[in-house]
Amino acid sequence: MSQVTIIGAGLAGSEAALSLAARGVSVRLIEQKPAARTPAQSSDSLCELVCSNSFRGAALSNAVGLLKEEMRRLGSFVMRAADQTRVPAGGALAVDREQFAALMTRWLDASERIERHTEVVPAVPAARPLVIATGPLTGDALAADLAALIGAESLAYYDAIAPIVSADSIDWDQVFIASRWDKGETEEEKAAYVNCPFDAEQYTAFVAAICAAEKVQPKSFEDVRYFEGCLPIEVMAERGERTLSFGPMKPVGLTDPRTGRWPKAVVQLRKEDASGTAYNLVGFQSRMTWSEQARIFRTIPGLANAEFLRFGAVHRNTFVNAPRCLDTTMRLRDHAEIYLAGQITGTEGYVESAAGGWLVAHFLYERLQGREPVLPPATTAHGGLLTQLSRNEKDYQPSNITFSHLTPWEGDRLKKRAKYEAMAERALKDLSEWMAAHVTRAA
Repeated sequence: MSQVTIIGAGLAGSEAALSLAARGVSVRLIEQKPAARTPAQSSDSLCELVCSNSFRGAALSNAVGLLKEEMRRLGSFVMRAADQTRVPAGGALAVDREQFAALMTRWLDASERIERHTEVVPAVPAARPLVIATGPLTGDALAADLAALIGAESLAYYDAIAPIVSADSIDWDQVFIASRWDKGETEEEKAAYVNCPFDAEQYTAFVAAICAAEKVQPKSFEDVRYFEGCLPIEVMAERGERTLSFGPMKPVGLTDPRTGRWPKAVVQLRKEDASGTAYNLVGFQSRMTWSEQARIFRTIPGLANAEFLRFGAVHRNTFVNAPRCLDTTMRLRDHAEIYLAGQITGTEGYVESAAGGWLVAHFLYERLQGREPVLPPATTAHGGLLTQLSRNEKDYQPSNITFSHLTPWEGDRLKKRAKYEAMAERALKDLSEWMAAHVTRAA
């Protein structure tokens, strides 16, 4: 059986490597760490989570919750690691990022079928079959070579990273602990967020300070195109004073026990690690200068003496026009033995990237066995990912998984939550039937 070469050991590349190795396929995994890092990376571990530590909603009425459940049933290594390193996050799945990356790294290094090579790859290798899973910060030289190969320009926009503060520096008398609407199965999950409450005057002053703050300006050659699901807070603030209170500072469902009412607005903090030594500011991605972040974020109630373990930052995300460049099995249309996986395809989110890695591994394995792969049903979240990669060639934009990517519901007329739950039930049923007929399970 042929050896598969994979470039990049992030979520997509690691999932693909482990999934192929578990099926008996030899993998050559090329990763630039520890010889080099991207500007967003701070660790030599593989599968590093560079933005949030959240894998987002867990409920099946949430499209990403459905995707995670499908991944579990398909044997995803990323989901197995996430479940083993999870930290309380109310209705979401969040992980201890260091434990998660360490566990994935151990699994990759322990596999007898995976050869790991440290190398900065400047051009598309000649090895075939090949998986390119180099993520949102694909190197300039490799991106240029890939663009020449596919005959289309790569697109770029900026993802933003949220700040992290030390738990010891939070003024716990000024905050309250609760999850929105008390969501969560256990008391610990219901108390997963630290909430910093604002009154009307504080909120108005805070928004004004963000709008007036000094921002890091993009380079002259950089075309900034923000992803709507991960906007810097200053971009949202500039859209109007009320925008943040309907976004990451939304107070709905959060009752301050000291007043018995919802605040005007809140900043939510979520645990970064299982022991609760650090918290990230949820949704507070920022391109303000670090000095401005320190000054303005210390006006948040409870954070007057905040110790910042990491400031917010912005970083480039390079991706191809998937509908134009990729076929239905995520391989280049004009280069049948080159596959792309993860954010370089225009997929957004940790979970979606890992699912893309699993899909590529499945498609590759089937072809190595002499079979043409059968796509997952369009009613499933995995099928929905592939649907999204085939849409809107003229204005292709990155996207997280949503129920709009799945086959529309045609059953009884239902309210939104009930409809999504019914779509999830349909998806898991169809996934089970597809798996039984077309998926080779790991040894």
